[in-house]
Amino acid sequence: MIWNAFLLAIRQIWRNPMRSLLTVLGVVIGVAAVITMVTLGNGATTAIREEIESFGNNQIMLRPGMRLGPGQKVGAPDFKTEDARALMTQLVGVVAVAPQTSKSMTIVANGRNWQTSVIGTDANYFEIDNRELSEGRYFEEGEERSGSAVCVIGGTIARELFGRETGVVGENLRTGSFSCRIVGLLKTKGTAAMGGDQDDLVVMPLKTVQRRILGESRVSALMIRMDPTSDRERLKEAIRDLMRERRSLSADDDDNFTIMDTAEIAAKVASTTKIMTTLLGAVAGVSLLVGGIGIMNIMLVSVTERTREIGIRLAIGALGREVLMQFLIEALMLGCLGGLLGVLAALAASQVLCMMMDVPFIFNPGINILAFSVSAATGIVFGFFPARRAARLDPIEAVRHE
Repeated sequence: MIWNAFLLAIRQIWRNPMRSLLTVLGVVIGVAAVITMVTLGNGATTAIREEIESFGNNQIMLRPGMRLGPGQKVGAPDFKTEDARALMTQLVGVVAVAPQTSKSMTIVANGRNWQTSVIGTDANYFEIDNRELSEGRYFEEGEERSGSAVCVIGGTIARELFGRETGVVGENLRTGSFSCRIVGLLKTKGTAAMGGDQDDLVVMPLKTVQRRILGESRVSALMIRMDPTSDRERLKEAIRDLMRERRSLSADDDDNFTIMDTAEIAAKVASTTKIMTTLLGAVAGVSLLVGGIGIMNIMLVSVTERTREIGIRLAIGALGREVLMQFLIEALMLGCLGGLLGVLAALAASQVLCMMMDVPFIFNPGINILAFSVSAATGIVFGFFPARRAARLDPIEAVRHE
């Protein structure tokens, strides 16, 4: 009986293929939207987490000021080079510290100019930020101490100023009022998940930037790499105590600096994007409700069109439950058809959008199975009322129906 009901349902769907396709269109859109939103959300979460982890899970950054927004500070003094030495020598668990300052500037070379960020720091910066060389070398201790006019550049600078990404070591570029010799070229890191170019930078010794560009000895950030075996929270508390002491803060004073932990940032970003992905998936799921209403409407039309057929079946001995099952199976197959088409559309759309957004495509079988199951359940739920109406038709009145 069930097999016959399946055959009848297939025959009825195939009899009006265009109407069947339009009937399940809402379900297709709903399933595709849910799967695509969740897939993109998972890909974006992974990309952001990998970017943050590329800095190193053991990285801590200190910035002046209380954090009111991205990069903001209010009335807080900058750090000093001595603060970096104190962190390195007085705290157990600190592997490396790099004082850092930066300024956006126009650099010139080979008849071309480019606006970029010039960073002043020491050789520890490359270790802490996981920056490797493709050619050349890092700063030497003597160059850092004397503030020599040398620099290490990213691939974007080499491409924009010299038209190539190799063979630039030994070339000179001009920034401000002095010329700087390129001693190293960094390996390409590419575009960050937030859209920034990680290869668009020029790195110079800290004293070079302080003396020749800024004209002052300020340090705008301290980058710290901690020992992975150390207690993270205890070390951060020790850093806070030391910096409060060095900045002469009393017990009643608030911190005038911010401690940024990459591991905490990664966890918060993952949590936020997960919530946003769930919300977007729920909003997209409303399309499934619309699709279910579409199935119910067409099934009601189908019952009306086939009233005489239903009456004849009931008149020759068919039971109401058999008619009910036939229409339920038809609604179920419409829901499954919409779910299958939606899954296929979502896979194609997700791959294209992931490529456009430059995030990894992560196939999640769970959300695909869930969306397909919901589409099938939608067909049954919204097909039940038309099926029950068909099963309750009076055979005599149904046969007389024109």
